Amino acid sequence: MRYKDTSDLEISLLLEAIYRKYGYDFREYSQAHIRRRIMNRMAISGFEDVSQMQSKVLNDEPFASELLQDLSITVTEMFRDPAFYRSLREKVVPILKTYPFIKIWHAGCATGEEAYSMAILLQEEGLYDRTTIYATDFNQMALNRAKDGIFSNKMIKDYTLNYQLSGGKESFSSYYTSNYDNVIMNQSLKKNIVWANHNLVTDSVFAEVHLILCRNVLIYFDKNLQNKVQTLFYNSLINGGVLCLGSKESLRFTDLHEEYIELDTKQRIFKKKY
Repeated sequence: MRYKDTSDLEISLLLEAIYRKYGYDFREYSQAHIRRRIMNRMAISGFEDVSQMQSKVLNDEPFASELLQDLSITVTEMFRDPAFYRSLREKVVPILKTYPFIKIWHAGCATGEEAYSMAILLQEEGLYDRTTIYATDFNQMALNRAKDGIFSNKMIKDYTLNYQLSGGKESFSSYYTSNYDNVIMNQSLKKNIVWANHNLVTDSVFAEVHLILCRNVLIYFDKNLQNKVQTLFYNSLINGGVLCLGSKESLRFTDLHEEYIELDTKQRIFKKKY
């Protein structure tokens, strides 16, 4: 492999060091994403070069944890992209209603806002009591926040609007309790969510499921890793199961494109062929 400059080689060695020391594999993430996050942390911490930062990563676990948070993908919000959730109600819920029980895998759930959004949608559609949502991420700190279900009051206005635009049928305020500067999601929404640590890069099939949601995560992976994860999703879905990707992602140029039927081209929702 040829490197454009010394920093590219240093970044490659840093990622290898992180994998060998801590078991987190970022080696096949998008180079642009990784470089941006590493350079930002390097500037904040005052290192002269990446090699200097590598020594800190290998010998200072709290600092390594900070860098791992930087490299994680935690962009999320309740009912993010309302048109997607409207499409779920119209095109995916009727499929889910044909099953006596439902298993959903929310891969890369970050701090949990979208898992709770799914729980609300399913409750309104009369499906939540027969559903288990497996919400997974490799970032344990994010998972802990998700499990607590405590979010900032500052975002509630935006979340409420998203909910309304997504086709919400109730008052959004009925799903949480305000507590000073935060809101706490209702316990009834948590009962069927299983929070679990799972790494899409290094771990195998998580469960056999009817629906997988992994939105705007694969864009941070390189082509080879995208294909690897898509194979993981394909092997995890039942025949006729549904895969939901982000608006910037597609199956078109993957090895499995011909194995799915498009349910919604714009919202990137696909059904696995029988």
